[in-house]
Amino acid sequence: MTETAGSTDPRPQVSSALDQTQRQVDALNADDLGRPTPCADYDVRTLLAHIIAVLRKLTAAGRGEDASAVTDPATDITGGWSDEFRQARTGFEQVWSADAVLDMNCTLPWATMPGREVLDTYTHEFTIHSWDLARATGRLNDLDPTLAEAALDWFTTHVPADSRSDNGPFGPVVEVAADADVYTRLAGNAGRPVQK
Repeated sequence: MTETAGSTDPRPQVSSALDQTQRQVDALNADDLGRPTPCADYDVRTLLAHIIAVLRKLTAAGRGEDASAVTDPATDITGGWSDEFRQARTGFEQVWSADAVLDMNCTLPWATMPGREVLDTYTHEFTIHSWDLARATGRLNDLDPTLAEAALDWFTTHVPADSRSDNGPFGPVVEVAADADVYTRLAGNAGRPVQK
């Protein structure tokens, strides 16, 4: 992966977010799959199927295919979750390793935008979903605060509090203590239920 002239390459950061997600997935055991998550209506199993579907959507979008044709959450998981995540990640990384994809317009079910903006957006989705998994399973110690700071900045800028609703993908901002750690602040900003 190389730096594209005049623009920041988002691939290293999305790779870090996926590494973090991978650590959470690898730590799961069968007893975790039915646990509820802070992501509304998703237990751990369904959230994993959603994350895999997102990787597949990004792969399709990077190929210029219809990402809306990808089933979300994925319903065809036959192997172990770690293996399925790795397989979806490998397909994603193969497509997005081409520098040209960063500047081509990619169509997703909710928008059309240049590839580098797509990756920037989804880096932060993977970051918040890593927290969702960590919160559901009590494994909060293995989260990178640098990713959370970047995601918090992104959510604050791109999904302002006055644009939220109970019916949208991100609920109203949940107030947290001023001295809360960065992941708690991120979760509250993303509308997740958090303890104050």
